[in-house]
Amino acid sequence: MKFNDTFINRTERFTLGIETLSGTPYLSIPVSNRLVDYEEYYEISSDSYALFLNDPSAASDFAERCRNREEDQRLILKPGSDRGVAS
Repeated sequence: MKFNDTFINRTERFTLGIETLSGTPYLSIPVSNRLVDYEEYYEISSDSYALFLNDPSAASDFAERCRNREEDQRLILKPGSDRGVAS
């Protein structure tokens, strides 16, 4: 997988992009566990991607649901046993 970030919101701490091999749009959030900082990638629809680019507050709301683990069914890469916490 190759994730290509197209929009970064440093204030709200999320990124939008397209996974280049599949063309899948995503929103990612930073996460940390006791060993490493990494990102979790959540699949979104093309319509959501367009909406989030035009309305960052809608993206921020979705990112918050991801941080609260309410969108785990959308995770592109499933976390390991030492899943981190949103940072």
